[in-house]
Amino acid sequence: MSRSTPLIAGIFGSLALSVGAMVLIPHWQIGRLQAQVDRDEGKITDIYPVDDVKFGAQVYASEGCIHCHSQQVRDIQYGEDQLRGWGVRRTVARDYIYDAPAFPGSMRYGPDLANVGAKTWRNEAENDSRKPAKRDAVWHYLHLYQPTTVIYESNMPPYRYLFEKRKISGQPSHDALPADKVSVEEGYEIVPKPEARKLAAYLLSLDRSHALKEVKSEAAAPPASPAAPPAAPAAAAAPTK
Repeated sequence: MSRSTPLIAGIFGSLALSVGAMVLIPHWQIGRLQAQVDRDEGKITDIYPVDDVKFGAQVYASEGCIHCHSQQVRDIQYGEDQLRGWGVRRTVARDYIYDAPAFPGSMRYGPDLANVGAKTWRNEAENDSRKPAKRDAVWHYLHLYQPTTVIYESNMPPYRYLFEKRKISGQPSHDALPADKVSVEEGYEIVPKPEARKLAAYLLSLDRSHALKEVKSEAAAPPASPAAPPAAPAAAAAPTK
């Protein structure tokens, strides 16, 4: 037997072990995950994204949003994501079953966006971090066009090239940016291009606040009210004669 045979066998053995541990076992564990169905209501928890949302995900990637934002709420024992209002539970593998590709991210120059489309999402940089902010498509348009308009402390760069200035002909466009929020000369309006509209649709679709069987809501509960002082002992009954 050649001296090189054990070496080659060792190389192939190591490769097979690595593939098994890093590819085959994870695929066996999570590769067959399906959307969760609420058996009581017959409702699917996760809905396959519509075309606008899928195209918006492509815009999200091409504009580099993945380099500054994550989409993974950490377990409460590993960070304060839930205390910041970024989610009511940690993110799990089932949350990504319809994402192609998934954007868990690794950098956080900006807040995590896993639940930015949820009604309860908030950002601690806003004026009153105790109250959830209303985020509709117009809010996202303003945030993309001029971030500090809606979040004063934002360090996100403006994406004004996703919008166009257009002369108003008749009635203003229904999705034009509010004239009192942006600087534009009279008789003109700022309207989102298709890329901005689809990106906003994608951001509004990001809501992973629904309950899943493999993870419970882990949001910190409000502090309990102070315990009532112990009741005074009852007076002893008078002895009977």
